[in-house]
Amino acid sequence: MRLLPNLVILWACLAPCSSAQAPTGPYSISGTVSDPSGAAIPDADVQVRQRGATAAAAKARTDTLGDFRVAGLPGGSFEIDVRRDGFAAETVRLTIKDRPPAPLRVELKLAGVRQEVTVSESAGQVSTDSADNLDVVTMDRQMMDNLPVFDQNYVAAMSQFLDPGSIGTGGVTLVVNGMEQRNVGVSASAIQQVKINQNPYSAEFSRPGRGRIEVITKPASQVYHGTFDFLFRDYHLNARDPFATVRPPEQRRIYEGSLLGPLGHSKKNSFLITVNREEQDLQAVVYAITPSGLLQQLAANPQRDTEISASITHQFTENHLATIRGNFNDSTEQNRGVGGFVLPEAGVNVRDREDEIYYNDSLVIAPTLLNQFRIVIGRDHAPTTSVSQAPGVVVPGSFTGGGAQADRLQTENHLNLNEIVGWTHGKHSIRGGINVPDISRRGLDDHTNVGGTYYFSTLQDYSIQRPYSLIQQQGDGHIVFVEVVAGGFVQDDYRLRSNLTLSMGLRYDWQNYFHDNNNVSPRLALAYSPGKSRKTVLRAGGGIFYDRTGNGPIFDLERYNGSRLRQIVLSNPAYPAIPDPGGLAAMPTTLVRLDPAERIPYLAQFSAAVERQIRAGTTLSVTYWASRGVSLFRSRDVNAPPPPDYLVRPDPAIGVYRQIESSGHMESNALEISFRGRITRFFQGMVQYTLGQTYNDVPGNYAVSTRGAGINAFPANNYDLSGEWARADYDARHRLNLMGTIHAAKYLDFGVALAVNSGMPYTETTGLDEYHTGYANARPPGVPRNSLQGPGFAELDVRWSHAFELTHKKEGPQFTVGVDAFNVTNRVNYVTYVGDLSSPFFGEPVSAKPPRRLQLSGRFEF
Repeated sequence: MRLLPNLVILWACLAPCSSAQAPTGPYSISGTVSDPSGAAIPDADVQVRQRGATAAAAKARTDTLGDFRVAGLPGGSFEIDVRRDGFAAETVRLTIKDRPPAPLRVELKLAGVRQEVTVSESAGQVSTDSADNLDVVTMDRQMMDNLPVFDQNYVAAMSQFLDPGSIGTGGVTLVVNGMEQRNVGVSASAIQQVKINQNPYSAEFSRPGRGRIEVITKPASQVYHGTFDFLFRDYHLNARDPFATVRPPEQRRIYEGSLLGPLGHSKKNSFLITVNREEQDLQAVVYAITPSGLLQQLAANPQRDTEISASITHQFTENHLATIRGNFNDSTEQNRGVGGFVLPEAGVNVRDREDEIYYNDSLVIAPTLLNQFRIVIGRDHAPTTSVSQAPGVVVPGSFTGGGAQADRLQTENHLNLNEIVGWTHGKHSIRGGINVPDISRRGLDDHTNVGGTYYFSTLQDYSIQRPYSLIQQQGDGHIVFVEVVAGGFVQDDYRLRSNLTLSMGLRYDWQNYFHDNNNVSPRLALAYSPGKSRKTVLRAGGGIFYDRTGNGPIFDLERYNGSRLRQIVLSNPAYPAIPDPGGLAAMPTTLVRLDPAERIPYLAQFSAAVERQIRAGTTLSVTYWASRGVSLFRSRDVNAPPPPDYLVRPDPAIGVYRQIESSGHMESNALEISFRGRITRFFQGMVQYTLGQTYNDVPGNYAVSTRGAGINAFPANNYDLSGEWARADYDARHRLNLMGTIHAAKYLDFGVALAVNSGMPYTETTGLDEYHTGYANARPPGVPRNSLQGPGFAELDVRWSHAFELTHKKEGPQFTVGVDAFNVTNRVNYVTYVGDLSSPFFGEPVSAKPPRRLQLSGRFEF
């Protein structure tokens, strides 16, 4: 069992075996590795080195019976190092004279709690451990240093391997050192590993492996280590945006570093300090059409971000370790939202200040019993201010101008905690506990749309001042509520036979404000290795994963309760005369309610895989995935004007009656092929190809909580949902991802990342409010959602880097220079196509992914 989530398995390939047994050699060493109860320990790393040497003379790995054997050794004195995650390392000394030694028996005790991380490539081994599935995507520290990663944002770089259908309504689940958190909390150089889809059916987590990102940070150390990075980009090194008339004058500077080591002269105290400062002088590209004609304009979009983290780790005893860390983050951005159809006047200025305290305590209670307790306490203060206070103007598919009408202040005081116990006994590895990812007091001062926002179907309607809708708010926008999300789990990894492992788990999730209390999630995974060679593993698994809403829908339920904050949706209003507050008070207001039959949505996912070790250091895995989203969240206006005329609301005392329902569905099937390890003589890395298809009846990725998508999505016709079932917005039939390194010569080391996918769909709409709901999302008769096809995507990123040793010492300081080229071929990847028939841009792209960009970097390490 993996008792320490920040440890991963050391890998080693079996040394060539020889059966020769002459008196003068070569000789063989064999043995068995077990735990204190006598149970065999599989997949333990065994390294044999001659006494006094630093390099291993031979390597091996224990099989499912705990046995190992190395051969081809000469006579002499040796040290045998045996290591396995969760156990204390053991070293056995042995002298071979003129006869083969007797088999060894090595007992590993449960590890004393230490923060030690060894990350290496496990691609060369197949294993029946539940957490050793080979369709996992892992970026270790060496890959982070060698691969082209934009702004050193490793989490964002790995996000392309996520499955959008596995992501919950609240967004991607980020797990840092085994605990769900809002952010990583340390700078880039303090990250040790990022991975996706390890142990996909673990009951410890609320989401499946393809819907969460796990991060392991660097541990404390009794040796001083430091890393200081500088990244620089300038528009002179970039290609021109295809929608800009000139090259946007941008520059980005990032200063980042980490320092760790012993605190004073004590061997029980250590520290870690990280700092990250980002200064981004960016430009937003506006590409819109106004009554004056086509508008191509640049708008300054400066961003500043400062993040500081400091932690102290104390080793109370060999079996008791604790870490306390403080995090500070302050970020600002001007003119957010500007670009594409959005004019500079409709931007917002934002600031986000967050402070957190993190505490982690790990205690070995007994030789096979480990307790881990983690808690995070934090606060957040995030004001948003519109650049202009003028009424908003929206002409879909043409331009968005006026004021943003987005003024608000959001605050949060939150607490997260984990209490987990791990126990090993014989063939069982049991882990259980509680997860509380959120207990928070959330506040909102909502001043959005106080001045109103007008919507026009066409430019011609705007010219003659004929809007189809006005949305305006008045009343008490101050809201405070407490949100609680909690869960509990138990899981047993049971090794039935030496080549057969069964992982059984059960999880329960609960969230206040929603009255569905039977969210029990069974999880099951099986791994079997047939034959004697143990080079093939067959896997199968499945599970239920319940969703969470996030805080956005709860804010809506609290503020739009009919009396607190009044949102008025007027059809065919006068323009530009804003209704006076007294007149609005008499008009019907928006209500947001839960469907009496609502339930928490869940995802049922299952898979089957074949994993094969092709040769030493190279593996192939083929996995079939199937997912079914049941009772997905979406919204429906149950007071919309009914057919056949769609003119008058059934209850004239109410405006929009938004009912949050659990009525959506999703079906996804995919075949995934992953090839990893040393693929050619010069290239080492991973290639993953996915052939898949996803259908749903919820516009957008149902995980996106923005207007018109996910839990906030309204169907085109609230009384006829037949046209909603279609390809998911994120459905791409073919996906190819590659990342790895090319070692051609001493100064020719390259990191390569390639992402290719076929086109995704988009929806054709009339741009008219034909159902008189205040929303112009109607489609032509007989046209389903997502009937139009977008283009494919391809991007190749390359990094060259070289480390220069500053001293003659093997582990001395070094300075690394690097050059990253993103979208090196400068391919134009269009990402936004207009499906509005009323737009002059119908069927045309209006934005694209960034063109080629160069990034220069320097790093000093000691």
